[in-house]
Amino acid sequence: MTTYFISHGAPDLVLHPSEAADFMRSFGLGGHKPRAILMVSAHFLADHPMLTADPKPDMIYDFGGFDPALRQIVYPAPGAPDVAEEAVEALRTAGFSAQLEHHRGYDHGTWVPLVLMHPQADIPVVQLSVNPHAGPEWHYRLGQALAPLARSGVLVIGSGAATHNLRELFGNHYPLEAPAPDWVKEFGEWLDERIVAGDRDALIHYRSQAPYGRENHPTEEHLLPLYVAMGAAGDGAGDPVYGERIHTSHQYGVLMMDAYAFHA
Repeated sequence: MTTYFISHGAPDLVLHPSEAADFMRSFGLGGHKPRAILMVSAHFLADHPMLTADPKPDMIYDFGGFDPALRQIVYPAPGAPDVAEEAVEALRTAGFSAQLEHHRGYDHGTWVPLVLMHPQADIPVVQLSVNPHAGPEWHYRLGQALAPLARSGVLVIGSGAATHNLRELFGNHYPLEAPAPDWVKEFGEWLDERIVAGDRDALIHYRSQAPYGRENHPTEEHLLPLYVAMGAAGDGAGDPVYGERIHTSHQYGVLMMDAYAFHA
C-alpha cells in the first residue's frame, strides 16, 4: 500500500477555505479503504515508539489562541488496539523499545487532516509517536520496521509539515495569504527534487545538504513523520523508495503545505 506524508498546517485548517483543505477533501485516503490508519503525528512526542491502544480515543485540543469552535470538533473514529499490538511487535522485532500508550486521545496532528480526508470516521486509527531527540535515519528505520503492516492493509500517514518555523511566523505576524519567502520556497523545491529522485542519503542529511534546512526546521519533529512514511513504503530491506508530490501550497508565508505519496 502506498504511504503518505501530509502537512497538517495550523489547527484552523478545518475552518477556512484553502488550497490545502480542498486538496485533503478531494484526496480522501487516496482511494484506499484500509483496515486501519496508522497516523504518525508530529504532536505525539516520546523518547521511544509509543502506539495508542484505546478502543475509543478521546480528543486532545493541544493548542491555544484559535477559534473556540475548534474545541467543539469531535473525530469519533474507533481505535485499533489489535493493530497497535501488531506494530509494537514489529518494532520490537526490529530492535525498538516500543510500548502501548493508554488513555491518549487524538491530537490535532491526527484529527485535523482526518476530519477533512475522511469525515465518515469509520476506519480505526492508531497514533505513533516521533522522537524529537532522534534524527531522520532513526525514523526511516522505524518506518522500515512497519512496512509489513503497510503491506497488510494498514494505511501509514506521516502528519507534520514540509516547513515549520513558528518563531518566524509569530515574530513577523504573517497573514494567512502571505507569499512564501525565497528561503522557504528553495527548501520546498529541494525537498521535492530529492524525494522524486529517491535520494535517501541527501534527505536523511538534509540539515547539512538542503538550502535553509535548519531555518525551515529549527526543531525536527514536524519533518520526522516524512521519514517514517518513506521507510514504510519499502520492503523493509533497504530497497529504493520513490515519492511524488501530490500537493503544494503554502499558508502564513512560512508553512509549506506540501503532501507526498511514497512507493517502493
